[in-house]
Amino acid sequence: MASVSQWIAGARPRTLPAAVVPVAVGTGVAAGYDGAVWWRALLALFVALALQVGVNYANDYSDGVRGTDDDRVGPMRLVGSGAASPRAVLTAAVACFLAAAVAGLVLVVVTRAWWMLLVGAASIAAAWFYTGGSRPYGYRALGEVSVFVFFGLVAVAGTTFVQLEWLPWIAVAAAVPVGLLACAMLVINNLRDIVTDGPAGKRTMAVVLGDARTRTLYALCLILPLVISLVLAVWQPFAALGVLAAPLAIGPVRAVRQGAVGPALIATLQQTGRLQLVFGLLFTVGLAI
Repeated sequence: MASVSQWIAGARPRTLPAAVVPVAVGTGVAAGYDGAVWWRALLALFVALALQVGVNYANDYSDGVRGTDDDRVGPMRLVGSGAASPRAVLTAAVACFLAAAVAGLVLVVVTRAWWMLLVGAASIAAAWFYTGGSRPYGYRALGEVSVFVFFGLVAVAGTTFVQLEWLPWIAVAAAVPVGLLACAMLVINNLRDIVTDGPAGKRTMAVVLGDARTRTLYALCLILPLVISLVLAVWQPFAALGVLAAPLAIGPVRAVRQGAVGPALIATLQQTGRLQLVFGLLFTVGLAI
């Protein structure tokens, strides 16, 4: 039976900024329009975190039963390491998805935006079919596309909408850099695993692009958000605060461009999460002013 610390490790806490940042930025947009509703923001945060942990457990389960995680360089996997049974990990994933669904339903009821039920259902389906089912799209180089859509566009715009009950264009624009930074987390993970994913039949975008192009993609995912925050400053001047996070991008971009592999990329993942959080905080403040 897995210990509490192993379950926490299996939830992959280093990926959680991908859930926190879009909710913060969406709330920053709402605050900029004097429409922030903090209990709704906290409920949206719960939904995002539950979905993120749920997809991590679902990925652990699906890759574990397929044998994809049998030989990994990265952090431990519950099923692949034998620390927890596939059934237990699947149950944990389903519990997270159910918790996200219940919290999301509360937001749908209070906003009376019933169409959001479809968005919620699509989010849960995307979380499961990333590596679940007979034809997982994460094995077909579509993982980054899904992350950009659901942890960028949907999460930021959705958080703004449930507070304002309408959607300003700046929320959609602000979602783009957030989505790119979320993609960077997946890109660095897939770059680290490229040597094992290919032989296991997992055709991630990194496997399809190859090592060199994946490193370029990662750099773009870190640099473009800084550029976009400057562009948005034309309409919302303090959005440029996001650029203050630029020094945190230097180390991980340099490491990846210089050919870091294996365990060295785990440190880069931590640096990417730190950049994501700091950029998100600064960007949120800038949008809220």
